[in-house]
Amino acid sequence: MHLHDLWFILIAVLWTGYFFLEGFDFGIGILTRLLARDTTERRVLINTIGPVWDGNEVWLLTAGGATFAAFPDWYATLFSGFYIPLLVILVCLIVRGVAFEYRAKRTDERWQRNWERAIFWTSLLPAFLWGVAFANIVHGVDIDAQKNYAGTFWDLLSPYALLGGLTTLVLFTFHGAVFAALKTVGDIRARARGQALLFGLATAVLAAAFLIWTQVHSGNGWSLAALVVTVLALAGSLAANRLGREGWAFALSGATVAAATAMLFLALFPDVMPSTLNPAWSLTVTNASSSPYTLKVMTVVAAIFTPIVLLYQGWTYWVFRKRIGVQHIPAAVQH
Repeated sequence: MHLHDLWFILIAVLWTGYFFLEGFDFGIGILTRLLARDTTERRVLINTIGPVWDGNEVWLLTAGGATFAAFPDWYATLFSGFYIPLLVILVCLIVRGVAFEYRAKRTDERWQRNWERAIFWTSLLPAFLWGVAFANIVHGVDIDAQKNYAGTFWDLLSPYALLGGLTTLVLFTFHGAVFAALKTVGDIRARARGQALLFGLATAVLAAAFLIWTQVHSGNGWSLAALVVTVLALAGSLAANRLGREGWAFALSGATVAAATAMLFLALFPDVMPSTLNPAWSLTVTNASSSPYTLKVMTVVAAIFTPIVLLYQGWTYWVFRKRIGVQHIPAAVQH
């Protein structure tokens, strides 16, 4: 295997990890307005991701950094062509982090309500825009002979891309509802399971349309296998949720996210950004990659530090594994 192929796989793994972890993270943020009935319940939901949300975003930073170093032409075309949606995502992630930290700094109801609205919208918009972005990457965009994006912002909002955005939005909300059921107790846990069923069924409809469209347009045998795994994992998650087996439901909802993301990368390979103007102008793992020496150094560094990061993040989740409920929120900070 060539190093540029290996790094395409590693970048796919990083994005898969990011969507697996940040997916339920975004879902919880969205559910603060859909599931929680009052400020105390919103506090419970926020606390389920409080110790881990910032660690989840490390996967995005690593994926972006790896793309910059391993495939600089891909990075340049992607971040220049998708400048507006990526800027919106960046602003949302900044405001979202501030909202988590500042919400409880004052007991004023209006102050907290405004930050809670910020958490909702800055979770919803990235969940939608990531789907739009990756749908465009897989389907192809207008790239000219100089490897520059030649389209406009509105060209990124095709029906296929908008369907991709709705799919990730609903899928992440479903993933978040399953996580909420896993991490809470009492009435909110029961309602989270009900929300998971509704969003799971909606995910089944949207994901079927989007992934079948992807398979017909860009798919191959490997992506078809990933599509089958996605369907089976989603069905298993819904069944486990109905039986009250939240651990299995969450593992399988995570598998749904991972398999769907893997399908997109399998359908994309060996391109990294197909050109709709001329297939010869498409960016591929070969013509967009860094030098073999750069990739070799990156591989050595990744082999050393990746296990350390994984062990630390796994330990964090283990430490904060217990369920919480409204009874665990002290009266002094319920507002």
